[in-house]
Amino acid sequence: MKPELKYIELKSGFGDNGPAWIGMAEFSKSGRTVYFNGKALKNSNAKGIAGNYFDIENGDEYWVSGIKKNGTDRHWVGGGKIMIDKNVVELYLSLVDFDVLDKNRFELTEIEMTDKQRFAELENKKLN
Repeated sequence: MKPELKYIELKSGFGDNGPAWIGMAEFSKSGRTVYFNGKALKNSNAKGIAGNYFDIENGDEYWVSGIKKNGTDRHWVGGGKIMIDKNVVELYLSLVDFDVLDKNRFELTEIEMTDKQRFAELENKKLN
């Protein structure tokens, strides 16, 4: 699957106020694992408490979704700045209903590439 622009928010321990990002996410062949910012997030099949994906290394729950055209990606009771990959700002602005990032809502960052092979090895490791 080709990379897609996604909104990703950490839910574990933060509720609706966890750190949040907008950036390009990559997917496994099945589409059930999202690779983003050095993490592998597996689809929870709606079994999560607050998230729809979980980190395969530590179990933290994440909310992963497409971006909203009106820019209201955070839950209505949530808060905090959304970190947006500086490399996708132009793409993001072409998809939303505004032309400039609000510095009170967004913070520019660099999203780390994910070593997908490391996670493939982790998931396929033989148990002793």
